[in-house]
Amino acid sequence: MRRLELSKIIIYAILFLSTLAVLVPILNLLALSLTAPGRAHLMSGLDLIPKGFSLMNYELLLSNPLITGSIVNSVWITGAGTLLNLILTSMAAYVLARTNFIGKKLVLLFLIVIMVFEPGLIPEYLLVKDLGLMNKLTALILYKAINVYYLFILMRFFQDIPEEILEAARIDGAGHFRMYTRIMMPLSKPGLATLGLFYGVFRWNEYFRATIYISEPSKWPLQVVLRQFVVRKDNTSIIGNQNNLFDSSVNFDFASLQAGTIMIAIVPLLILYPFILKYYAKGALEGGVKD
Repeated sequence: MRRLELSKIIIYAILFLSTLAVLVPILNLLALSLTAPGRAHLMSGLDLIPKGFSLMNYELLLSNPLITGSIVNSVWITGAGTLLNLILTSMAAYVLARTNFIGKKLVLLFLIVIMVFEPGLIPEYLLVKDLGLMNKLTALILYKAINVYYLFILMRFFQDIPEEILEAARIDGAGHFRMYTRIMMPLSKPGLATLGLFYGVFRWNEYFRATIYISEPSKWPLQVVLRQFVVRKDNTSIIGNQNNLFDSSVNFDFASLQAGTIMIAIVPLLILYPFILKYYAKGALEGGVKD
């Protein structure tokens, strides 16, 4: 018992320290973003309380059309892209998991090859250019419409649904589309929620291809703006002449504005995650093992 209790204590201590290692930097950024302008130099890396509470950093950032426009672009890319992902992935998973057709094994082999050896960036760029999707958000929405790895996970969910249910539906005259929409989709909510979370996080954090395909700053997603401001330290496009909206005596700190931009980028995911957690904890286990 003593060895068991000691092992639990060690595990809890490791988990607690791991949680602190993740949570403290986020709380420090939040405190820095809420610190009054001109007092950011008083903040250290472990401070969790703002040095003079103020929302002026967020007022400055959200008064910039580049920031607000990038938020709208990211929401559109994430929402439309994730919806497209779930529709196409679930349709493909139903066909591969619940129907038999000539060449099915060949298709599965082809998908595995695609999963292991992804096409290069140059052919992808040429395809996007030939389709006339350069400088359009559609290029980011259509990219990775189906992730093969997630497709196989959802196939496991569909295979776990008892065949007797589908057989009863066939006797009642249901076709493939009705079985897909009325049976497979409702009974696979944990799997769909899990993949929706994975796809959504991927869409929200996408910036690499946006920097390649999108040249107009007004069409940038939030992550590209975040990269310009935080990584490349391009404060002219972010702050611009927004200081004229405030008292000229107010001196905005670059570090506080960086922290505010980071918080704007991560808060939507932190808000969304608790609503999906109840499905995620169940779905992450159910799709991986088959009796």
